[in-house]
Amino acid sequence: MNDSGPGPAKVEISFAVNGETKTVRSYPMERLLDVLRRDLGLTGAKEGCGEGECGSCAVLMDGMLVNSCLVPVLQAEASSIVTIEGLSDGETLHILQQAFIDCGGAQCGICSPGMILAASHLLNQNADPTVEEIREGLAGNLCRCTGYSQIVEAVAEAARRRTSA
Repeated sequence: MNDSGPGPAKVEISFAVNGETKTVRSYPMERLLDVLRRDLGLTGAKEGCGEGECGSCAVLMDGMLVNSCLVPVLQAEASSIVTIEGLSDGETLHILQQAFIDCGGAQCGICSPGMILAASHLLNQNADPTVEEIREGLAGNLCRCTGYSQIVEAVAEAARRRTSA
């Protein structure tokens, strides 16, 4: 594709990703998911359904959980995006990432980034959620491997670790 074909031309779009300002040259209606993966090399967000139903592409945008397959990249202009890669501190895993490993919540890995970001969003809103609140907080994310019990256990464990730290 080039900038001179029919339809809108590519534009420069700037936003922060995992704390770093990035500028991309993209078609305004390209999906944020594609720009993150292709242009920025952040492959943690996965394409599951491409319709916003599974949550595997979830990212935090200005603190809100969004399905990046539904967000036109132009909408990200001047936003702050956090992907699964942005949760860890270098080689040190985020407490949720470690809890998913410790509790067996990460199986094939397709849903894990979205599940962990949904859990992060939940725990930022409610530091000590009940099991029902955890299930509700993860409701937009689908997993075909674990049956959810290990995922819910991982989120509860991360909440316990946060409050005891």
